[in-house]
Amino acid sequence: MPALHRVHITVTGGAGFLGSHVVARLQAQGADVFVPRHRDYDLVDGDAVRRLYRDARPQIVVDLAAQVGGIGANRENPGRFFYANMMMGVQLMEEARLAGVEKFVAVGTVCAYPKFTPVPFREDDLWLGYPEETNAPYGLAKKMLLVQAQAYRQQYGFNAIYLLPVNLYGPRDNFDPSSSHVIPALIKKCCDAVDRGDAEIEVWGTGSASREFLYVDDCARAIVLATERYDQPAPVNLGAGREISIKDLVPLTADLTGFKGQIRWDATKPDGQPRRCLDVSRAEREFGFRAETSFEEGLRRTVDWYRKQRTG
Repeated sequence: MPALHRVHITVTGGAGFLGSHVVARLQAQGADVFVPRHRDYDLVDGDAVRRLYRDARPQIVVDLAAQVGGIGANRENPGRFFYANMMMGVQLMEEARLAGVEKFVAVGTVCAYPKFTPVPFREDDLWLGYPEETNAPYGLAKKMLLVQAQAYRQQYGFNAIYLLPVNLYGPRDNFDPSSSHVIPALIKKCCDAVDRGDAEIEVWGTGSASREFLYVDDCARAIVLATERYDQPAPVNLGAGREISIKDLVPLTADLTGFKGQIRWDATKPDGQPRRCLDVSRAEREFGFRAETSFEEGLRRTVDWYRKQRTG
């Protein structure tokens, strides 16, 4: 019988992109999953967090709650992103401790890493410098959950773990151009151009930056494995262990969407962090996770899903 069978698990952010995949995997293991909705529980508010724990009585909390977006959204909302993410995370963990929750799985972000972290990013390098400026407020708010988790483990014996997913992509991603990340933004841009018969698309930056991408269902599997098997204070990267330049990503996306036109780079727009690629050896060593979905296959599935949504 699976280790999480009949365990009461609250998944904050469980209705979101990553959260919906995590919930599906937990339910497949027989877990009793509760997903709080924002209309019922505003997790920035301490009273709402306390009420959530009274209502759900979780044994485990998987914290995926976040206010997040791409470079543009981060530049426009640094204060909101910092405050909302800081308040949600800090109160969710504190109230979980007070409510007697057995385990807290804090899911952070690759944005917590310093701007010029040596590649591949190793968990021990988290404190070598300041994050990339465009997403630093969000990244630092999430990074404080690691400090809180380690401090609570030290003082209270509270079993809190901290996971660091790299950039995610896949079906059910956010395709809103005002807040989406690079892959859904590119897919939408290419599909729109195909539908309109446009001769070119414009892409932010120079294309020189590189990114590592993890297929969302692989990430969900990693989170469930860590929930079952990992109980240590050290943070753990979740990634695929390979990177692709934006200059290579754009034509690949264009090809998979059927866009045949020109690609115009707007070098006045920011590239973001120069490189992102994780050392993923700790996750494999500690709880047996290794990404299984090839990047091109995952991208093809994402494009197919998006096209079905447009025509459905």
